Amino acid sequence: MKSMRIEPLKIKWRLIFILASSGFLICAQEANAQGNLIIIPRRVVFDGTKRTQDLNLANTGTDTAKYLISVIQYRMLEDGNFQEITIPDTAQNFADKNFRFFPRSVILAPNEAQTIKVQLVNTSDLQPGEYRSHLYFRGVPNDKPLIDKANEKPGNAISVRLIPTFGIAIPVIIRRGTSTSKVTVSAMFTENTSQGANQLKLIFKRTGNMSVYGDITVNYISPQGKTTQVGLARGFAIYTPNTNRYFTLGLDKNTNADYHKGKLQIIYTTSPEDKFIKIAETELILL
Repeated sequence: MKSMRIEPLKIKWRLIFILASSGFLICAQEANAQGNLIIIPRRVVFDGTKRTQDLNLANTGTDTAKYLISVIQYRMLEDGNFQEITIPDTAQNFADKNFRFFPRSVILAPNEAQTIKVQLVNTSDLQPGEYRSHLYFRGVPNDKPLIDKANEKPGNAISVRLIPTFGIAIPVIIRRGTSTSKVTVSAMFTENTSQGANQLKLIFKRTGNMSVYGDITVNYISPQGKTTQVGLARGFAIYTPNTNRYFTLGLDKNTNADYHKGKLQIIYTTSPEDKFIKIAETELILL
């Protein structure tokens, strides 16, 4: 009987990094960098008279890469993760009908950069509030032979090769009217967790008509009044229509902070690239 070979199956799975969302820790960079793709800025916000904005893409890898650009919709969960959706939640508005972008695909050689232009359209009838969708940059895998012909052996065989599909999603936000959003934060200190670190469990509550975005700074204030920064998370967002957001922040172990006395100061502010505004603040007495 003649031997039979079954062609290998090529299975793709998708890995998406959703940026400007969950909070970047102390070592985070200002640009969005995942894999070999850098995107600057990390988010697109239209909240004034400007009708166009540019996104700068750069390939930091050693191979030429192709990216397809499309629009995707997400809901934010209370823990900061995202779910892809097709119908907006109550009090959530998609922005995809009110902006366009070009080009829709790019091919970048190593160390090459290109600009993506995002432009508002059909905004004259927008009601006051916030509209959000996400631009999704999907890497296209290089086509490589499924079989090494030199080492191919006859016989009945099935082989499977997983091909990851890399992607980055960034928010595009359109705002109309004045923000009425307010945020409060509460905190609970957890000492010596199973990971061997001190942690701060934060609960944010948002009200109003627009999302908030910024940086979380945690300062330790000793009984003598000395202030030491012990925690930092950048790019922390609470998107509409969410009213609650939970976040756990590890505290710096390389300080002389005594977490049995003094207090922790938690400050949530707008990011440095925006006009500085204190969004929320609280203090936690240590015992």
